[in-house]
Amino acid sequence: MIRLAVAGASGYAGGEALRLLLGHPEVEVGAVTAASSAGARLGDLHPHLLPLADRVLEHTTAELLAEHDAVVLALPHGASAALAAQLPAGLLVLDCGADHRLVDPVAWKTFYGTDHAGTWPYGMPELLTGPLTTSTTTGSPKQRDALVGARRVAVPGCYPTGISLALAPGFAAGLLEPADVVVVAASGTSGAGKGLKANLLGSEVMGSMSPYGVGGVHRHTPEVEQNLSGAAGEPVTVSFTPTLAPMPRGILATCTARVRPGVTVAQLRDAWHAAYADEPFVHLLPEGAWPRTADVLGSNAVSMGLALDERVGRVVVVAAEDNLTKGTAGAAVQCLNLAFGLPETLGLPTTGLAP
Repeated sequence: MIRLAVAGASGYAGGEALRLLLGHPEVEVGAVTAASSAGARLGDLHPHLLPLADRVLEHTTAELLAEHDAVVLALPHGASAALAAQLPAGLLVLDCGADHRLVDPVAWKTFYGTDHAGTWPYGMPELLTGPLTTSTTTGSPKQRDALVGARRVAVPGCYPTGISLALAPGFAAGLLEPADVVVVAASGTSGAGKGLKANLLGSEVMGSMSPYGVGGVHRHTPEVEQNLSGAAGEPVTVSFTPTLAPMPRGILATCTARVRPGVTVAQLRDAWHAAYADEPFVHLLPEGAWPRTADVLGSNAVSMGLALDERVGRVVVVAAEDNLTKGTAGAAVQCLNLAFGLPETLGLPTTGLAP
């Protein structure tokens, strides 16, 4: 059994990690830790985690975490790096924060305002990592290879997960133009964390949608550009506008990009099919079908629909995911499985909840 600790267990991401890990046959949940909530009973903060309800949250220390085989860091951005630096090299550290995702220190400084902590293997196994040399994506390079046996993993952001997977096949296959990529995505309120904020109160959110991070300033923008540029083999620029939707969890991302001259919808669908035909957690829907956030609720899946707007020469890919599962904690468990040589799907749900 893998003994695993969760730091930041009082928050939504930490709670979701614990929910998934309780169903993992090879994992024993060890310490659950927090900062301001240390000393509280876990069941008072996460009543749905009945098997762990009587656990008491401990203070987060490197010494406590080092007693485990693996640790999930579900901490605020900027809080992981200093703690991770104190942990032994043989311990698997799955960082759900942004501290180690970006390769470019200038991009980190621009969007996060602090010094860059370095780069870890990026935890999106299905991500295409380079342009293709053939007309199909069969055997194309993916991020999965960098995660097998890893002991440090930067878990992707929730928005970049759906957006990157939605568009990477087209860039890797050379079907899309690298400029004028436009993404508008809606997220549930859990994406903002569990802290009390006036704009997230039920009376403010119910029956209303609102934009935020407008004008290219959202912190996930450089992560999306990094992923798509890697797939394309050249710089890709993205205009990204996130919106807040009146739902607790889920992301629906509408992603568009210009197609190169002469590209057909058949070519596009062939590229996406080839990229994800063998992926258990990424699904391209039949032509004319579109995803709903309700269909992936609680699952580790990304569901997407694709169309070609021939009049303006743009591909439109709409992707749905659960921001807490595939968008955060599910990705961490998926990477844990790869790091320890376990079946990648172990302990991860592939079906959503309905109705």
